[in-house]
Amino acid sequence: MTDVTIKRALLSVSDKTGLADLGRVLAAHGVELVSTGGTAATLRDAGLAVRDISELTGFPEMMDGRVKTLHPKVHGGLLAVRDDPAHAASMAEHEIGAIDLVVVNLYPFAATVAKGAGREEVIENIDIGGPSMVRSAAKNHRYVTIITNPADYAVLIEALEQTGGTISLDFRKAMAAKAFAATAAYDAAIAQWFAMVDQQQHFPATLLSASKLVSTLRYGENPHQSAALYVPAQGGAASGLPQARQMQGKELSYNNYNDANAALELIAEFGSDKPAVVIVKHANPCGVAVAETLLEAWRAALTCDSVSAFGGIVALNRPLDGPTADAICEIFTEVVVAPGADDAALATFARKKNLRLLLIDALPAADRSGLAAIPIVGGVLVQDRDNGALTDDMLQVVTKRQPTEQELADCRFAWTVAKHVKSNAIVYAREGVTAGIGAGQMNRRDSARIAAMKAQEAAETYGWDAARTVGSAVASDAFFPFADGLMAAVEAGATAVIQPGGSIRDDEVIAAADAAGIAMVFTGMRHFRH
Repeated sequence: MTDVTIKRALLSVSDKTGLADLGRVLAAHGVELVSTGGTAATLRDAGLAVRDISELTGFPEMMDGRVKTLHPKVHGGLLAVRDDPAHAASMAEHEIGAIDLVVVNLYPFAATVAKGAGREEVIENIDIGGPSMVRSAAKNHRYVTIITNPADYAVLIEALEQTGGTISLDFRKAMAAKAFAATAAYDAAIAQWFAMVDQQQHFPATLLSASKLVSTLRYGENPHQSAALYVPAQGGAASGLPQARQMQGKELSYNNYNDANAALELIAEFGSDKPAVVIVKHANPCGVAVAETLLEAWRAALTCDSVSAFGGIVALNRPLDGPTADAICEIFTEVVVAPGADDAALATFARKKNLRLLLIDALPAADRSGLAAIPIVGGVLVQDRDNGALTDDMLQVVTKRQPTEQELADCRFAWTVAKHVKSNAIVYAREGVTAGIGAGQMNRRDSARIAAMKAQEAAETYGWDAARTVGSAVASDAFFPFADGLMAAVEAGATAVIQPGGSIRDDEVIAAADAAGIAMVFTGMRHFRH
């Protein structure tokens, strides 16, 4: 059987959006409407004739609506193989009428959880009859059309209007696929809530999640790789780039999203305190600064590594203003992310048609919890996201010399940036500006040297008397296993160091710091990033 004429429809929805309009179209095509509770009331309020489900089943809705559609006259009408003589005989014997269309969307479980409802209310919003009907109709899509999303009402109406009331097999297959995805996502949300919220299991025996497609991308990390953007199917995630408003520019690529997310994660560390700017290239920061104005912060961040900043991603913690937009447009920039922009900034960027401007409602919380997953061959690695932050009681001065107030502030700043640099990570900073960043090297000494080299190049580019590593604080994402990495920082002019500590050679490293006359602080926390 290919085309099926819709003669009877069963409608039972939580979200009443578009319901009356759909009902009118169905009625116009002579479709009998069968419905439940509030759905039936909405249809009647629209002036439509509706048959109550209790009339169809011969049983009243009972137990506060928990039992209304779980009945052979419903599921028999959905699951019957209509050209099977035995099925047809059973339908005739038990007076079971065929149901050709099911329109169901489910109790708002995820929304109930999200609003902080108590356990009883959460449990009551676990839909039982709805998913049962959805699965029955979807399984029997050879004969039955299932619609689970009000967004699909328009395509259903279009199909009915074009054919005079029949639905094709291809359409039913497509809707069945959507239906099984919807129930799978719904059940995943319930299972996750039971395991992680109700039972407080940090790593459940079965880890479930579901995502829905936002868009396919031009390609992945490389042109030969396909790629797409997804968001959590049931919501609940922090608001970020997928929820941003793209004001202008080309479609974002996979690498644009990846780099912009790295920039957003780092700028979130600075909250809404002093104006801050982050410049990222290949998911590593190449310049970070805080200042009295965004313009000053941009100019300072750019001086750290202006070569790498070309074609980079910029993130701001304040709404973008006109003067800062003018300055950013002086170099080629791929993407700018900001919590707003004024009219002058929008006008400036409008002249750069390919520059993507993403406006977010607010910065994500840097200390938010969550899990991070990385696929490996044969499995998935899962860990807590790194939301570790320094507190005063974590800081332990291990050298004879105490850091000055400015050095300690520079240590904290450099540490914040180092958390977001690929390991091995070394970050020099002075007075709220990164002076040099060494990322992704196989040993810590080389990262320290590369960061110092970049600082020296900046001094030559801008005509400074000395590199800004002189008098700087240096942060290391993990401990110095040997004193050589520390000495590379000393040679670059650093006067204070912040690192986790914990090496079997800590005493040697501390002795080297004392001999050099620098201050060193241990945090007891590591920030590897791979």
